[in-house]
Amino acid sequence: MTARLAAGDGESSRKSLIATLQAAYSGERAAGYAYRGHWRSVSDAGERARIREIEEEEWHHRRQVGEMLAALGAGPRRRLEVRAVVIGRTLGVLCHVAPWFAPMYGAGRLESHNVREYEDAARHAEACGHDEFVDCLLTMAEVEWEHEAYFRSKVLGHPLCRLVRVWSPPPPKATIRSPSSPKAAPSVDQGKVESAVARPPVASR
Repeated sequence: MTARLAAGDGESSRKSLIATLQAAYSGERAAGYAYRGHWRSVSDAGERARIREIEEEEWHHRRQVGEMLAALGAGPRRRLEVRAVVIGRTLGVLCHVAPWFAPMYGAGRLESHNVREYEDAARHAEACGHDEFVDCLLTMAEVEWEHEAYFRSKVLGHPLCRLVRVWSPPPPKATIRSPSSPKAAPSVDQGKVESAVARPPVASR
């Protein structure tokens, strides 16, 4: 994983990185809208607070991914953006009419995919020489892992989990930064990528 690829493979990895980031960028938009409807639909104060925090983290990830795309001389794909708006807002509305279990289950499955997506992006970034992205991408993978763990705990605590097959859990969080994982650059260029730890309030969208 850490071995440098040939120049041709490096360009292929750059294209894969851009495609992965474009998918993640639009995916975060859909997730943000969906979670906005989700937290407004639940009555438990603790759940509302946590899901709202997750929404904020998804919007923050979108901003970070957008900065990476700009640094690569790329941008979002219009088709993915339009689809994200339609899917996200539709899911946000459905959260108000669906039983409590369905949005929790769907969110958990989504977050499991997001963990792998950011790990893949980190591998592509390393392979094409953009080590300055790696730490931020792995941090986002860790945050998505925490999201998945939260929704998994909610699903497993509901009686319906005995009747519905729960998605496979991701590997332990520690594996995201295992010895075989991509290695971050010694110093991340904060002018291009803001820290993944800071989580500013969400602006209206």
